[in-house]
Amino acid sequence: MHFLDQAKIFVRSGAGGPGAVSFRREKFIEYGGPDGGNGGKGGDIIFEAVAGLNTLIDFRYTQHFRAPRGQGGSGSNRTGAGGDDLVIKVPIGTQILADDDERTLLADLTKEGERIVFLRGGDGGRGNASYKTSTNRAPRQHGTGWPYEEAWVWLRLKLLADAGLVGLPNAGKSTFINQVTNAQAKVGAYAFTTTRPQLGVVRHKQREFVVADIPGLIEGAAEGAGIGDRFLGHIERCRVLLHLVDANDEDVAESYRIVRDELENYGAGLTDKQVIVALNKIDTLDDELVAALSAELEEASGAEVIPLSGAAGTGVDWVLDKLLEAIGPEASKVSDDDEGEDAIEWSPV
Repeated sequence: MHFLDQAKIFVRSGAGGPGAVSFRREKFIEYGGPDGGNGGKGGDIIFEAVAGLNTLIDFRYTQHFRAPRGQGGSGSNRTGAGGDDLVIKVPIGTQILADDDERTLLADLTKEGERIVFLRGGDGGRGNASYKTSTNRAPRQHGTGWPYEEAWVWLRLKLLADAGLVGLPNAGKSTFINQVTNAQAKVGAYAFTTTRPQLGVVRHKQREFVVADIPGLIEGAAEGAGIGDRFLGHIERCRVLLHLVDANDEDVAESYRIVRDELENYGAGLTDKQVIVALNKIDTLDDELVAALSAELEEASGAEVIPLSGAAGTGVDWVLDKLLEAIGPEASKVSDDDEGEDAIEWSPV
């Protein structure tokens, strides 16, 4: 399945149905009067965040969404049928943006089952029965129904993950996520093996958390070099970043600086997040060289450096412990029947 994290779509709610102009006709009943019913309400455009989706690929093939309009009213004071609401299902973490130069944020769906009425359908028009007054006993006017609402919007997906992996291409990010999660990221001895974000679930010390791997960054990514920085949005929601540095690089301090500069150029508070720095691929070096490179990288980053080998599994538990510590305790889950410690015990008295 292809990965698509942004799409432009057209949405239109349903217009309200027209009211009816009708007069009662019944044998032996004089002066029957108006009995035109109101029109039905048009359908709403509703966005719903659902589990099981992690791409917007469906919106590449279907870009237009129109809710049905309400039906017209009829005689005998019968109201027209309302149009069905159109529910557009999107992945959790989808943002709805306006089609303007600033890409104004209109909605952000971050929880499973979250629903918003984005465009409301038009109300139905009034039938002539509702216009009857003491001085206007046989009105012939009616409402045509309120019009629909429409808009072009952008959908942008930002994957929800607890931890994000960053680093230069071939820093060993895919190998690491394959080692600690159920992901099956592609691994190769060439740059930009990872061309789309990958998600994996880590199970460590009876805890679970989600790790996101994004394509590697190179110098000038903010200006579009390499794959660019368009996938950095998928780690904006992460609580902690794991920065992997290849121990085989000529200058590990420079490798660290390049990635940090690109994160700073991107903005969105990425440089303010807690960062765990790991020197990867130490299985290819001797202990003395690993110690020297770790000291050099620690001086450049100002943080503790964890020696790591994603392929051999060395230091993996250490890194996962640090990630769990940074992510923090799991949010307490309160059931529907439990309203907290201060809940009053039920009593029939």
